Amino acid sequence: MIKVLIVDDSKLVREIVSEVIADFDDVESVGAAKDAFEAREMIKQLDPDVLTLDVEMPKMDGITFLKNLMRLRPMPVVMLSTLTQEGAETTLESLACGAVDFISKPRSSALLNDLSQFSEELHQKIKLASKVNVQKVGAKRSYDPLSVDLNPLHIKHHIIALGASTGGTEALRDVLSMLPANSPAVVVTQHIPESFSKRFAQRLGEYCKMNVYEAKDGQLIEPGNIYIAPGSHHLVIQQQSHQYRCRLDDSAPCNRHKPSVDVMFQSLAKLTNTHVYGALLTGMGSDGANGLKELKDYGYYTAIQNKATSMIWGMPGAAFLIDAHCDDLPMSKIAPKLLTKVHDKLNQSQIVRKSNESA
Repeated sequence: MIKVLIVDDSKLVREIVSEVIADFDDVESVGAAKDAFEAREMIKQLDPDVLTLDVEMPKMDGITFLKNLMRLRPMPVVMLSTLTQEGAETTLESLACGAVDFISKPRSSALLNDLSQFSEELHQKIKLASKVNVQKVGAKRSYDPLSVDLNPLHIKHHIIALGASTGGTEALRDVLSMLPANSPAVVVTQHIPESFSKRFAQRLGEYCKMNVYEAKDGQLIEPGNIYIAPGSHHLVIQQQSHQYRCRLDDSAPCNRHKPSVDVMFQSLAKLTNTHVYGALLTGMGSDGANGLKELKDYGYYTAIQNKATSMIWGMPGAAFLIDAHCDDLPMSKIAPKLLTKVHDKLNQSQIVRKSNESA
């Protein structure tokens, strides 16, 4: 039985979450605290396996409490967040501080009338959080950007594609911050709410040498830039003559996700005279596995984040089972390997070109 402590300043939210958890066969609520100081004492007494934590609380805010918790008594935390711009900033900050995942707070009248979706999502996230190695989640990593000699004119037909879900906001930061400014264009799908994706792109931009954008419909894809799928649409890569553009697809969710990694990968597999390099990072479920396999079957290089460094080895694990990967790599080796493959492909092209010229 997974023991959960609920920490929220709202009595209504504490009662709702407690009632929802009461229906789970394998999870029990061992207590509910209205602030960080109450929570601190209850953690000592009750020794919970997982915490659900409100970001906005009196006396001590959730971020400060989370930082102290990860320093003194690391444990899995699922944040209860509001889907607003302010909520996006604090939730992304909490993930950077070591929270495993987040879920939207049950506040709207529609949600209160039908808690089935909230219940299903909460159950799933608590179970996954209970299995996470929090020491690994809270570990702070810093990587210097790699140095590689790449000519923008030579890499305009090279595209790196990354997909991620749970744990992906930090994994993507670590991978993308290693890429130098003169890297090929990068397209990214991270499972994230619509109200969070713009701020997520902005935060990534603070760590990366490349320019980072929330993708816009029709936006030209060029070397030295990173394009993040908005939380409201699938990101599809479209080829127009010798150029590539972002297309935002408003079709139904794929694998229950919108944006979907599979949709992005599969659009890349349709491109011609293009070199694609795909990598699937930490995440829950299986989205992206089939698309990665499709890329590999077309002869493109593919990689997955290994189990030891993934917060959740769901998506990479699904790709592993269908042999969709060329390499199974620790997170720190993904960016170097992708750039090595780009460099190798450029060298092969130069050899072929010189051979044709001398023939």
